[in-house]
Amino acid sequence: MNHYHSHDVLVVGSGAAGLTLALHLAASARIAVICKGELNAGSTYWAQGGIAAVLHDGDTVDAHVNDTLIAGAQLCHEDSVRFTVQNSSDSIKWLLSQGVQFSRFEQHSDTFHLTREGGHSQRRIIHAADATGRAVSETLTQRAIENPNIEIFTSHVAVDLVMRNNRCHGAYVLNRDSGHVGLFHAKVVVLATGGANKAYLYTSNPDGASGDGIAMAWRAGCRVANMEFNQFHPTCLYHPKAKSFLITEAIRGEGGKLLSATGERFMFRYDERGELAPRDVVARAIDHEMKRLGSDCVYLDISHKSSEFLLEHFPTIKARCLELGIDIGREPIPVVPAAHYTCGGVMVDQNGRTDIPALYAIGETSFTGLHGANRLASNSLLECFVYGTSAAKDIQAQLDSLPSPEIAPPWDESQVTDSDEDVVISHNWDELRRFMWDYVGIVRTNKRLQRALNRAALLQQEIDEYYSNYKVSNDLLELRNLAVVAELIIRSAMERKESRGLHFTLDYPETLDTPEDTILIPENYRKSD
Repeated sequence: MNHYHSHDVLVVGSGAAGLTLALHLAASARIAVICKGELNAGSTYWAQGGIAAVLHDGDTVDAHVNDTLIAGAQLCHEDSVRFTVQNSSDSIKWLLSQGVQFSRFEQHSDTFHLTREGGHSQRRIIHAADATGRAVSETLTQRAIENPNIEIFTSHVAVDLVMRNNRCHGAYVLNRDSGHVGLFHAKVVVLATGGANKAYLYTSNPDGASGDGIAMAWRAGCRVANMEFNQFHPTCLYHPKAKSFLITEAIRGEGGKLLSATGERFMFRYDERGELAPRDVVARAIDHEMKRLGSDCVYLDISHKSSEFLLEHFPTIKARCLELGIDIGREPIPVVPAAHYTCGGVMVDQNGRTDIPALYAIGETSFTGLHGANRLASNSLLECFVYGTSAAKDIQAQLDSLPSPEIAPPWDESQVTDSDEDVVISHNWDELRRFMWDYVGIVRTNKRLQRALNRAALLQQEIDEYYSNYKVSNDLLELRNLAVVAELIIRSAMERKESRGLHFTLDYPETLDTPEDTILIPENYRKSD
């Protein structure tokens, strides 16, 4: 079995960002794309809402930029926001050229149906019913499979980056089927592994969202920023059999009403925008209502819409709820907040470059400055396409002049043994996700954060000892990465002495006059020339 691979570009992750970059580069480079499970298993596939873009005459770039800045609580980088929004319509044109089928008005087949979500002043969300992510993921995956210059490695998990002379030369990668770690050399490595929301007990994300790219970049010497801003989606389906099933914000955009356990609307008590307030406001309101009434959930009611409307716009949600005995055309949907999106990440420039030469980060793994203290709905997929394209252009412009990767030694597993204590991994995984949910959740305090930091430190000691003595596995690698990212989230939250956007603390309820990013610097950070 081949444990050595060499390509021009190694893309770690097969979601919207990674595949966008790979497809843009495929005409001029040999590309390896690795994904830890099967294709179409990442967060992109499960994105329901859509893609925010300026697509009609009544909307403007300035309006979209302004909505993003407001949602981001004065912490967005305006140059990044404007760059993203200015490239939004071109991104949609590219997706259409790849074959993505977006929803259109039946009576006007040339006109796309645009919906509106919380924080947006216009209808600007282009979508494919309520399964936009699936349409995008399946289309881009098919284009990648068809491309002879893109080699896809499923069931492969990146372990760590190969570093030589402060430059990235590839990555060590676990083949989950064989159990062996191989070496992937490349002139350029691109981290597109998504976010870190599996650090929380309740999340809308699939199992792979374990912060792998953020943790690997941090260990290699990259700075991270604004890791305290974890977006909790207000409405995840509350049902014992509904694992991580999201109820799209578009339901509220189309008139869905949030009801307390007593059947009363409550959002206007918290914000004049009601159900269309930004996600952090809605999530905190729901959290407060649940605690106030001692209820397990609240309810989202769209039953006043016709059955035909629900079937056309929300077929996936309607079908899944029916499977669980909930008819959304007749009764409200039980919902709870859940960890949904990582607004911070690895610091990058407008081309996706990190602090380390030949290492890029794009998508949810990265921190571009777009999202600020709270991501505006449906800007996340847009960021994947815009920065996936800009990074590809930057790589393409310099690929021929880049040095060949330095040869690294093969992975040494001669000193480790198979573990017979997998229960330790399972226990530590559960402990981490529970204390993150209890102490670093929607509402925070200094005392809770300190408790979380103490537990995270002890947990990392156990994990490091385990990692040193036993053969690596997918579960161990994910736990190791989650523990690193959990510490980064906690440390970032402790440094912010205010409440802003998604970070709300009872000890500092006010917002400071001067907005500043929270930047963490690793011990092995080396400033570029």
